Amino acid sequence: MSPFQRAQMYSLQDPNIHNIAINGMFDDAQDMVKDVSNNHTFKAAHKIGTVNSINWARVCAQVVYYFKGYFAATQSNDEQVAFSVPSGNFGNICAGHIARMMGLPIGQLILATNENDVLDEFFRTGVYCPRGSGNTYETSSPSMDISKASNFERFVFDLVGRDAAKVREFWSRVDIRRGLANVAAFELKGTTYWDELPKFHFASGKSTHPDRLKTIREIWEEYGVMIDPHTADGLKVGLEQRRPSLPLICLETALPAKFAETIHEALGREPERPASMVGIEELPQRYVEMEANVAKLKAYISANIPQ
Repeated sequence: MSPFQRAQMYSLQDPNIHNIAINGMFDDAQDMVKDVSNNHTFKAAHKIGTVNSINWARVCAQVVYYFKGYFAATQSNDEQVAFSVPSGNFGNICAGHIARMMGLPIGQLILATNENDVLDEFFRTGVYCPRGSGNTYETSSPSMDISKASNFERFVFDLVGRDAAKVREFWSRVDIRRGLANVAAFELKGTTYWDELPKFHFASGKSTHPDRLKTIREIWEEYGVMIDPHTADGLKVGLEQRRPSLPLICLETALPAKFAETIHEALGREPERPASMVGIEELPQRYVEMEANVAKLKAYISANIPQ
């Protein structure tokens, strides 16, 4: 997270809010959340839920954005569009996939990654090779610094004909091989599943730090619109991959104010921020640091959250 994003969370002083900073990458923290959630007795006792895209309700809510975007960009229901989505955990674009399966005329779903390009590699080559934390890069689009996207399983479930046993087989390989350099968890190229992939209308691409700076600068100079680094990833890849016949809708995923350092590097100026967020980095912050240890997390929850 950027200093702005950390301050948004850590400056909350309400006694019922507990900020836990995990020493690790996003994937480490998400693995811990999944472990807690999969312990049904513990989860029920402490009434635990999630608001990131592990939660199916979050994905369902995002489906609405695709319909809204489609209606804003078209005149009639027989037109097709392309959506470009900056993607880390595959939740937002999974919602687009669901919207297309529901009948929304999406001609292309363009997945944009940053330097952590596991998903781009899969859609280009058919090889799924998730990386461990030691091989996951910290980038200037940090919400996409993910190498093990949870919602990718949901898409693969559809890709393999909703065969749960096949998904379990694939992900048993993921658990064994994740973090091993250049060792694929599974490969679909040459299989009937790979032959089915085009009907889901995915395209993909990768954006790097220089690409982000260039895109932020070009959009500002041409349109006077300031975009954040994640949206820049989506625009860069979307403009490269879209079919010329399709209107392109790029999903904007964050405020530029959250990433002042990158905006300043690209434009030589600070981003504007909402009045309520001015100076939040100077507010007192409250959080605890913790190793990526599920037992310690459960102990902390038990000690601080009454049943």
